Amino acid sequence: LGIGGTMEEMLSIENGALTSGGSMMMIITMALGALMGEWMDIEGKMEHFGIWLKKKTGSSGDHAFVDAFVTCSLTVCIGAMAIVGSIKDGIYGDYSILAAKAILDLIIVFVMTVSMGKGCVFSAIPVGIFQGSITLLATIVEPFLTDGALQNLSLVGSVLILCVGLNLIWKNTIRVANLLPAILVAVAYALLGF
Repeated sequence: LGIGGTMEEMLSIENGALTSGGSMMMIITMALGALMGEWMDIEGKMEHFGIWLKKKTGSSGDHAFVDAFVTCSLTVCIGAMAIVGSIKDGIYGDYSILAAKAILDLIIVFVMTVSMGKGCVFSAIPVGIFQGSITLLATIVEPFLTDGALQNLSLVGSVLILCVGLNLIWKNTIRVANLLPAILVAVAYALLGF
């Protein structure tokens, strides 16, 4: 999904030739997003919340609980569907995108729970907070989501999904949660007219 989404946003056919674009935007937004995320230590905060959940749910013996929680939370939170769906719900009352995303998330969480453990089930908490916050703030955010901003958001979101996939193969190679501010930087990049 990450590779496909990235290629879809970066590659196009112009005059019968394959061209690419968005490389500089992606590099700049990922770099700035990483700096912001490392400064805020988003990954550390998610891990601390996962440790707290592990204790509160009586899962102290589950050594994969925190990793499962963080990985699954990032998998279901990242992407344009969460943001665009929440905005459509908040502004127009149209929850169709969120309903489709909920079905996809349910399947993803089931599959990840089987392979990683019950920590995945608790990804519903960050998803609810993330999507709920955007839905509540939709009227404020909506003017900023131009076509360029949505395209940047989709490209950076796809790269982040690819990073989550890489972490599934090579454990904790990339601190994906600390890259989340790149989504906001990508939107700002479009709004500033770059």
